[in-house]
Amino acid sequence: MTSLATEQAPEETRAALAAGLVTPRAQLRRPRPRLLAVLLRTLGPLALLGAWALASATGALTQDVLASPAQVAEAVGELWGNGQLDDALTVSLTRAGLGLLLGATTGLVLGVVTGFTRLGEELLDSAIQVLRTVPFLALVPLFMVWFGITETAKVALIGVATSFPMYVSASGGVRNTDRKLVEAMRSFGLGRWAIVRTVVLPGALPSLLSGLRLSMTLSVIALIAAEEINSTEGIGYLMAQAQNYSRTDVLAVCILIYGLLGLAADGIVRILERLLMPWRPAVRGVAR
Repeated sequence: MTSLATEQAPEETRAALAAGLVTPRAQLRRPRPRLLAVLLRTLGPLALLGAWALASATGALTQDVLASPAQVAEAVGELWGNGQLDDALTVSLTRAGLGLLLGATTGLVLGVVTGFTRLGEELLDSAIQVLRTVPFLALVPLFMVWFGITETAKVALIGVATSFPMYVSASGGVRNTDRKLVEAMRSFGLGRWAIVRTVVLPGALPSLLSGLRLSMTLSVIALIAAEEINSTEGIGYLMAQAQNYSRTDVLAVCILIYGLLGLAADGIVRILERLLMPWRPAVRGVAR
């Protein structure tokens, strides 16, 4: 800034210049190409795959410890060719889907009841908090006594595991709903169900989707535990058979499938967030 412009500047500006401050510049976000973002996301998995292949090729990782990526790919072709992998995926996805539907629905209903009504919170919240602290793995022997080794025990275990994350998120999201907006809707004559449907649930949507993400992740974890209950089909059964015959290639296939199921669950929730909340920007890092 020239001396003439400095003299004509406001007093606050002259004081800032005298203190050595500079005029702030607007930080504009440069859009990153989608292809570049996809490539950056794949670098981590590709690096792990490369390290795995290198360790297997150099002998640092022997077959009795973990099969090589090529052997795992051959195992996938073998299992898919004889129909075992297709059948196991169908059974496991059905178990996880039914359990998630049961647990997420139960958690959502209980969360809305305790978050929206004082009577519901006083009657139900303390009991649910007690049950929430019980590890769902501790329920496996009890469910085997109650339901035997049927599919009901497996689905119920997944349902219990997935209900509590949804309950906590739903209850918290409903409590954070703008009470003034609720009272305004009541003044217009809306009933409780209409208020929940048109005001509370849309307002709690970010919390509900966060709870759904946790529930879907837990459904995969609970699926692993559920399929340990004397399963005769499913991914857990394949793992048990591979363990008996020391097939580390099949074990690696099953572990990768569980990991891909968790990744797919997270991707589904991300898509739902974009569809249901298009006004909400994607989470970005602070640094650019």
